[in-house]
Amino acid sequence: MSKVISRQQVLERGSKYMYDVIVIGAGPGGMTAALYASRADLKVLVLERGIYGGQMQNTAEVENFPGAGLITGPELSEKMYQDSTNFGAEHGYGYVTNVEDHGDYKTVITEDTSYDTKVVIIATGAEHRKLDIPGEEEYAGRGVSYCAVCDGAFFRNQPLVVVGGGDSAVEEGIYLSQLAESVTIIHRRDELRCQKVVAGRAFNNEKINFLWNKVVEEIEGDDQKVRTLKLKDTKTGEISTLETGGVFIYIGVIPITEAFSSLDILDGEGWVVTNEKMETSVPGIYAVGDVRQTVLRQITTAVGDGSIAGLEAYKYIESLKD
Repeated sequence: MSKVISRQQVLERGSKYMYDVIVIGAGPGGMTAALYASRADLKVLVLERGIYGGQMQNTAEVENFPGAGLITGPELSEKMYQDSTNFGAEHGYGYVTNVEDHGDYKTVITEDTSYDTKVVIIATGAEHRKLDIPGEEEYAGRGVSYCAVCDGAFFRNQPLVVVGGGDSAVEEGIYLSQLAESVTIIHRRDELRCQKVVAGRAFNNEKINFLWNKVVEEIEGDDQKVRTLKLKDTKTGEISTLETGGVFIYIGVIPITEAFSSLDILDGEGWVVTNEKMETSVPGIYAVGDVRQTVLRQITTAVGDGSIAGLEAYKYIESLKD
């Protein structure tokens, strides 16, 4: 059975413990890496700064994970968590601030303590990119959201806006249409960037409207909540306003990699660079899932990354014995 470590237990034990593998992040890639590494009889710790599952926890429905059928993100997260602990991997809270490379071992430093380990697997994922416009921060939690599953129920029977044109934007727009009076998807271009099957569902949804070639310039409201959006036409420059009860922003993601900036394993945009074995340029440090420089960021690809990294971690540790 797994052992779940609380922050208080970490503090009581002292400042350092030796593990074979520390996985930073408990999304699908991180949990799969923990499963494979612990199944190889390695001592594994998974550090997560929030709830396990990562972005799956904010996904209404998952329909493209083979063998699971139609399943909610939280349900799939729970199943993966249970599987990841079957061979003794420990899960604990940890906000990682730095990773130090000492050759045959690494030190993972959190806000509370530090851990020595032979292998680090980075699975910190990515977070939603912000518009960085007036009103966005002011109305966060009062009409501005980045998670339809988390906040959609607060906006029942209201006209809502989704900003973006990729898979996440359109899928969440479809989800919100079940709750909202209407959903308007605002996209800076004149065609969607999502998969055709997803676009087809949106176009056939009577509650979903589209505003093409528009960007949100400002989010406006009163003392209570968002009321209107100021829009700019990307072709004509014309300014217009749109009334809304809430705005959900899906304009891409940025990697969560600040803690690894000293390791020289990031590209110019902050993504971790790896080879096909999930190895970074630092021996003993791997990366999986959305945090990695890759062409596709899906649950299935993260799981594949995690299985490779877990196996490669075992091979690397065996090589240290030679």
